[in-house]
Amino acid sequence: MSVTIPDDILSASGLSEKELKLEIAILLFQQDKISIGKARKLAELNVLEFQAELAKRNICIHYDLEEFEQDLKTLRQLGRIQ
Repeated sequence: MSVTIPDDILSASGLSEKELKLEIAILLFQQDKISIGKARKLAELNVLEFQAELAKRNICIHYDLEEFEQDLKTLRQLGRIQ
């Protein structure tokens, strides 16, 4: 699905297309609507760049038990831990 934002609205925001994507990504992440991975993809940033942007805005990274368990599972599959 694609979302089209009319040029006049983009212009009125005073943001570039990339900046608007970043603002939307941060808003959705902050509201727990999307994961950090999806947010950084929407913002077209790598993980470290997105985390740096969050840090500049004093936004904490959400990391709950479910995400921790998923990370452990991934590390086990990669043979990094037992």
